[in-house]
Amino acid sequence: MDLHDAMLVTTIPVMDLDRARQFYGETLGLRLLFESGPSIRWEAGNGTQLSTFRRGPTQADHTVAHFEVADIDALVPDLEAKGVEFLDYDTEYLKTVNHIAPIGPARGAWLKDPFGNIIGLRQG
Repeated sequence: MDLHDAMLVTTIPVMDLDRARQFYGETLGLRLLFESGPSIRWEAGNGTQLSTFRRGPTQADHTVAHFEVADIDALVPDLEAKGVEFLDYDTEYLKTVNHIAPIGPARGAWLKDPFGNIIGLRQG
């Protein structure tokens, strides 16, 4: 027995469930599946799910989850118009232009949620 066919659910720490509900539900447009005590479970797409769990402040300096998207060029300005702030990079390996960078054969963009978690968008 292995985990090959098991669904993987990303869990992201948040400090305030009301702010998480606003950001992940209203701003990003994820569908609420259920709330249980200190957590909220969201439907993301294609059967994937994301869980937000209330806890004290944490800080990760890396992408904790990313969404595979069909049109990053349309999505980035749409989310920016909703108040989402994107991260920009200018390093030897990663350079964003209009918040989007080539990453191998794909293209990516990164944003922070209200709790400082880095969330990625990836097309390709």
